[in-house]
Amino acid sequence: MKSLRDTAQEAVANYKAIGHFNISNREGFNAVCLAAQKKNAPVIIGLSEGEREFLGLDIVVRMVQEARETYQIPLYLNADHTHSLKAVYEAVQAGCDAVLFDGTGMSWEENIEQTKKAREYIDAYNKKQGTDVLLEAEVGYIGSGSVIFEDLPKGVSLDDASLTTPQQAETFVKETGVDLFAPAVGNVHGMYKNKKNPELDTKRIGQIVEQIDAHLVLHGGSGIDDTNMKDAIKAGIGIVHVSTELRITWKEGIEEAFGKGELAPYKVAAYAQKKMQDVIETKLALYGWN
Repeated sequence: MKSLRDTAQEAVANYKAIGHFNISNREGFNAVCLAAQKKNAPVIIGLSEGEREFLGLDIVVRMVQEARETYQIPLYLNADHTHSLKAVYEAVQAGCDAVLFDGTGMSWEENIEQTKKAREYIDAYNKKQGTDVLLEAEVGYIGSGSVIFEDLPKGVSLDDASLTTPQQAETFVKETGVDLFAPAVGNVHGMYKNKKNPELDTKRIGQIVEQIDAHLVLHGGSGIDDTNMKDAIKAGIGIVHVSTELRITWKEGIEEAFGKGELAPYKVAAYAQKKMQDVIETKLALYGWN
């Protein structure tokens, strides 16, 4: 199987994006694998710190390894939103293909300092083990968690002064040497209750791409207009994170199953799995995998 680095490079060169889907249970895992197999698309499974604790990171690593053989798909695992260097080290040692060190709650200087330490550790690990674990970092606050909101989450602003500038991106990537970079370009974690999420600044995305030597990652991929998403991918987005939409879909599937009188857990879960698979297939087609 190709490395995530090579797969991301090929995707961007062909104006496609890799779908990154967070999971919290087995039906979510199955849905990602089945959708990727059907669309013949590479995919990334994301696990936040909470998801890793609940599912067991070592267990999911083995599930991913087995699924690559079973489904014959390029399947990768990302330690999403990792908030400490200790957790970064644990994720790398467990066998993740990529780790997001999330320093958005830190000052600019501390984010750079801590990300550089993560970079040093991963470089040493890759050299010793012959691996190619990728490091991701973020600049710009876009909220946290999969939430449904009436108004933008507290602390999130979409004015020009709050979004990531090309100059900030260039400086951060040069200072830290990250492989993947997640900016604030109009994206928000979570979804509006009754309308589409804000427009992505595709011009800004293109400007950032021109300034950095790293693949661009879009967090908060739920609820974005399809045309706007296609334009963002054309501008250079290489990986798109989706979580909130899948959680909503899971809830709808569970409610439908209970509404039909299902009680057997595996039958209830099957409703949610099928609905999530349908959403993931639609997303992968949107990202260029037809």
